[in-house]
Amino acid sequence: MARYTATGTGFTVLESGEVLRVDAWGESGARVRSNLGPSTTETPGSALDGPGAPEVEVEVFADHARLRNGELVVEVRDNPEDRFSRFPPLVSFTRSDGTPLLEESVPHFTSPPQRRYRRAGAGDLFNAEVSFQAHPGERFYGLGQHQHGLLDQKGAVVELVQRNTEVSIPFVLSSRGYGLLWNMPGSGRVELGTNRTRWAADAARQVDYWVTTAASPADIVSHYAVATGLPPRFPEWAAGFWQSKLRYRTQEELLEVAREYKRRGLPISVIVCDYFHWTRQGEWLFDPAEWPDPGAMVEELRSLGVELMVSVWPTVNPNSANYKEMDQRGLLVRNVKGLPLHMAFWDKGTDGQVFIRYYDATNPEARRYIWDKVAQNYLSHGIRAFWLDACEPEILADNNDGAQYFAGAGAEVQGAYPRDHARGFYEGLRAAGEEEPLLLCRSAWAGSQRYGAAVWSGDIESTFEALRAQVAAGINMGISGIPWWTTDIGGFRKGDPTTAYFRELVVRWFQYGVFCALFRLHGVREPGPLVGSGQTGAPNEVWSFGDEAYELICQQMQLRERLRPYVMEQMATASSTGLPLIRAMFLEFPDEAAAWEVDDQYMFGPDILVAPVTAEGVRERRVYLPEGASWLDAWTGRPVAAKGWTTAPAPLERIPVFLRQGGALQSLALDGE
Repeated sequence: MARYTATGTGFTVLESGEVLRVDAWGESGARVRSNLGPSTTETPGSALDGPGAPEVEVEVFADHARLRNGELVVEVRDNPEDRFSRFPPLVSFTRSDGTPLLEESVPHFTSPPQRRYRRAGAGDLFNAEVSFQAHPGERFYGLGQHQHGLLDQKGAVVELVQRNTEVSIPFVLSSRGYGLLWNMPGSGRVELGTNRTRWAADAARQVDYWVTTAASPADIVSHYAVATGLPPRFPEWAAGFWQSKLRYRTQEELLEVAREYKRRGLPISVIVCDYFHWTRQGEWLFDPAEWPDPGAMVEELRSLGVELMVSVWPTVNPNSANYKEMDQRGLLVRNVKGLPLHMAFWDKGTDGQVFIRYYDATNPEARRYIWDKVAQNYLSHGIRAFWLDACEPEILADNNDGAQYFAGAGAEVQGAYPRDHARGFYEGLRAAGEEEPLLLCRSAWAGSQRYGAAVWSGDIESTFEALRAQVAAGINMGISGIPWWTTDIGGFRKGDPTTAYFRELVVRWFQYGVFCALFRLHGVREPGPLVGSGQTGAPNEVWSFGDEAYELICQQMQLRERLRPYVMEQMATASSTGLPLIRAMFLEFPDEAAAWEVDDQYMFGPDILVAPVTAEGVRERRVYLPEGASWLDAWTGRPVAAKGWTTAPAPLERIPVFLRQGGALQSLALDGE
């Protein structure tokens, strides 16, 4: 029989060599940890802030224990199958009114236990699994950003690993009224099956997860955001249009693009200096042959009202000036299974590829070292906006068992790399006096938002199918705690501006991009060399896609300018509550069944309903107008009689957009009236 013992914040359970600990954690939340050791410990890379649960009530009995924190009740009781085999006690979660939320699965007497530990090689790491009961009709949202195109991920198997375009944030929001964070940053998977839900870690010293509940899904998202860290204030300069391409090769080329935007009277807030502006990877330094006076460049751009963002990679070339020192001081990721090399890639000073290494972002000393170089070579020129590209590190995604970090083995901690990488820049910027840091990141983990991480969806294809997948990806990222999210307008790869297909695609993507947190054009356009230090694609400015597209895109740019006060208002809400701008329909209308099903439209803040067009040649589409509000046509300001499912016109010049009647906005008419 298990032994139940009360603690100051919860209780522990000892049975057959396993210790299980339950602690009140956050508002209406609880943290569950278990392992085969004598006690639980802190998980490397944990996303959770301090407990802060003053209302905890704990009851301990001979065969079970119960914890109540706000609206959440956690109960652990002896396993009914314990008569036949030594199965560990069962964990279940209910609301305070008795509504069932989540419970571990009762194993068949011949099956493995619901919490399973198997040695992961030598040492104290385990393959750890936890299985929960599945329920018909349950829906799952969140889990970061994936390209499978699913909003509801019930029935999916999702890898918990970081890759370019795939962002692993292991938090799910269930339609049954709870949220669960798998608080383990290593590689693994979650199986959202019809017969069970199973979370699995490839290498972990313990099981560690957190559950919360609330009266509404929006409050669940807010509880999670508070528990993992709210984002800072959003800077005003980031709310407008961002111009970017892969890549501007010289200082003069970049400046001339910014000047042309101003000559044309077009709004522009940010222009981006992409990779290979450096001398070598790992030197974090402008190449003076191409960028002779960064300070003067920044000064001229600021006079135009434009912020310069610079791409900074976390990779180090063995031929760089800093490599030897970083290697000797242990500031690089090590490889315990072979040569200490992580990726073959192009760089300055070589005709082909070179092998490079990642610095160890989990090491505080390494983060300070990188920031000192960045402060010396970029911040000193007035640059305060940084693009943290290639920050997965994706090359180790399929062989991370050989990587050794300051925080632990790669398979145990690698998922937290992008969050820790952002942390170093955030802390450096704050120490330098920057009150509103923003970092554009290709990847993230739970809690990245607290370090000013804005995430974009990586190197996606320039297709309508990819555009369609971004709608669900953006909604799920907002649920996963990342309110600052965007895409490459037009897609990143294989877009040809001379084709009618791409010109229609980029117009539709701009119309979607207006209603993203960041309004950003980027991509490598054809024709152009795909890789290498001399790389630059075809032109990717708004006037590069033909006269018809240009006229329609300019209208969208002006629309975004008019929306900036609303965007900033909603960004303030994100900083105080964690609620994102891109919101699943059910976050605003949780009582309407259809709001949990529609996966190709969303709310942009509380007042704007957006229905992107994501297929070629489409000139109308079905839209769900929730019954719980009255609606205005955004383009005319006139009331819409229909509610529920309706067909809305979608000519090439606009997508269906509706405004909540009585909300902050009454019209988005293109003439501004």
